[in-house]
Amino acid sequence: MYKIFYQPDGHWFGDCMPYCKDGVFYLYHQRDTRNPGPMGEPFGWSLCTTKDFLHYEEHGTSIEHGSNDDQDQYIYAGSVYQTSEDTYTAFYTGANKIFKKKGIPSQKLMQATSQDLIHWEKNGNADQIVPQEGYDVFAWRDPFIVWNDEKEEYLLVLGARAPGDNRKRTGRLVSFTSKDMTKWTFQGDFWYPGLFTMIEMPELFKIGEWWYLIVSEFSDKNKMIYRMSRSLDGPWLAPEDDAFDGRAYYAGRTATDGDRRVLFGWVPTKENNDDLGNYEWGGTFVPQEVYQRTDNTLGVKPLKSVLDAFCIKTPLADAQLQTVDSHQVQVLAEDTSTCFSIEATVNIAPGTRGFSVFLYGNELEEAYEYRFALNEKRLTFDKTPNWPWFQYMDKGLERPINLQEKTDYSLQLVVDDDIAVLYINGTALSVRMYQKPGTKLSIGVTDGKLSLSNITLATLAK
Repeated sequence: MYKIFYQPDGHWFGDCMPYCKDGVFYLYHQRDTRNPGPMGEPFGWSLCTTKDFLHYEEHGTSIEHGSNDDQDQYIYAGSVYQTSEDTYTAFYTGANKIFKKKGIPSQKLMQATSQDLIHWEKNGNADQIVPQEGYDVFAWRDPFIVWNDEKEEYLLVLGARAPGDNRKRTGRLVSFTSKDMTKWTFQGDFWYPGLFTMIEMPELFKIGEWWYLIVSEFSDKNKMIYRMSRSLDGPWLAPEDDAFDGRAYYAGRTATDGDRRVLFGWVPTKENNDDLGNYEWGGTFVPQEVYQRTDNTLGVKPLKSVLDAFCIKTPLADAQLQTVDSHQVQVLAEDTSTCFSIEATVNIAPGTRGFSVFLYGNELEEAYEYRFALNEKRLTFDKTPNWPWFQYMDKGLERPINLQEKTDYSLQLVVDDDIAVLYINGTALSVRMYQKPGTKLSIGVTDGKLSLSNITLATLAK
């Protein structure tokens, strides 16, 4: 079976700590065995490298996890930073589930160093970056380091929360600063919105005059969001659409080679490989390119190298659908295979209520549906028809969308077996689907007129 998105052989892809040097992206990540379930067996940091996000070189385990008696029984997320011309430092989270059961502080920051980004030597606990008084010793993780030019110092942020009931919305980021990466000073709360029970995988980067703060929030919608500011000191502003994707894309950080900034998130599996199942931790790595819009907000789009991999292109005839007080469907392709892309230019006539893209459809018009509810300004994903109620657990698979009438939009869809990602106007919606009814690809319109042109169906070379 041909695949486009990366998943280690026999494992599931967890949180990624990307780093880029000389055009090579280093993907430090966790590999889960699903034995007996997600995060069942301890893991360290594994490493693969890529230049094009199509071909990956495996480097095995980069930082080994410890024993059941060690602080780093599991190695959770962290970050990699170049500290000198030939030395790299990794700050990572050492987590021990047995310690937590015994009431012993279970999450601490630890360090490792490397000269080649592949072989790492552990340096023990980062004793100056320990949980401070007033913070939960069981939730102290996912450090990220950035250099602050204005203050000429390193800034380290990590996820934390207050002690007590995990249902309380005390999740926050705290920060430490250092002039030399050796002596660290605690600076207190860095960002505390009072919205989330926990905040994970923080990252800070700058494009132009704007700083961007990315986090994965643990409780509200359980997805990636971002804030923006002209200063690392804030205030941090929430854009109208503060997300990159929906619930089925999580724990992403970015890295740049100078030409493109790539987002390294994963699409989760579902329990029992069932459309009705809940999301699980870990899954399949799906890269997306982050770009800055003209209004300085962030959008995402597919990587050019990924789209170019679908090199067997089949032009399809233009399609125009028009209805009054009804729904109309037109089949674009009878058999798409299970790894394909589609690109098209979409134009919506005034007053149109909505339109849809249907995947894996059959003769009964059972299919998965990306639904553009134009009157509600929403993009959703579900199974149709939803009978008997309900056929798909779609909680969190929703994005705000505000498409204008009589305007051309580029729609791109990448499907890799049980994963699909739709892009339009800088908005993405990733999904996982298992019970595929058929092989048809169709479009539909409700109460209005929809025009599709420049339609191309593309598959991988065999």
